[in-house]
Amino acid sequence: MHLLRCVAVLAAAVLSGLPAAVVAAEHDDLSYDLRVDVPVTAVAATGWLTSELLKSHLSASACRWCDRDADGSDNLNSVDRGTRNALRWNNTARANSLSNITGFILAPLLALGTTTLAAGHDGAWDRAPVDGLLIAEATALAADLNQIVKFAVGRERPFVHALAPADKASTAQPSDNNASFYSGHTNLVFALAVSSGTVASMRGYRYAPAVWASGLTVALATGWLRIAADKHYLTDVVTGAVVGSAVGFGVPWLGHRAQQKSAVPLVSAGVAQGGLSLAASWVW
Repeated sequence: MHLLRCVAVLAAAVLSGLPAAVVAAEHDDLSYDLRVDVPVTAVAATGWLTSELLKSHLSASACRWCDRDADGSDNLNSVDRGTRNALRWNNTARANSLSNITGFILAPLLALGTTTLAAGHDGAWDRAPVDGLLIAEATALAADLNQIVKFAVGRERPFVHALAPADKASTAQPSDNNASFYSGHTNLVFALAVSSGTVASMRGYRYAPAVWASGLTVALATGWLRIAADKHYLTDVVTGAVVGSAVGFGVPWLGHRAQQKSAVPLVSAGVAQGGLSLAASWVW
């Protein structure tokens, strides 16, 4: 679990620049254009919903990443095997239900609710709708990327991997058997946690640390529950955390920072009592 605690920091470290957003309305700390951001969010959310409805047609019918050798013998890596054995609950259905609650109910409520309360505490209720839009935009884009990778990779889920070949077609959702990489729940909650924390920090809200702390706590718990539910391996969860964090950070921070001037050295010189003085400063 120490690896998961490092995810948000690692995600920020590996990001590269994105083009600046088109600016229609601008504050000191972020920029946005409703003519761009609203359609992007709507299309991204619709794309995710459509892919879920068409999952039976889009998902791999047979595993492409099966963690087995050509002769059918198990070749699952030791890290995934060890963490599965250590963290899997006996009651995997309970862990799955709890991860659905934390992932699809608690995490969105916290991300939007704490950011709104942070804005209100600073007397900036009017910023809350835009904050929510940018959080939703980042999360929807992260979800779309996850779906593309899931359908393309086709990794067999842990509980399916453990079944006899004849039993794999008899699971509750056969179309979901090969959607293990990477964890959608974990991707979603980290995108929510990091995007809401980034927006709150960009705004300079005094309660930004609380936004980060609450969101990342629920995100870490959700990732752990996905392994406990036997739905994902550790590598699925860590990848979901890294990618979700990267998109959650990148969309608001690199795509919506207010345009600022480049660093320009300002040098002044003058004669002070006793000699020449020289001062230099930079405007960012």
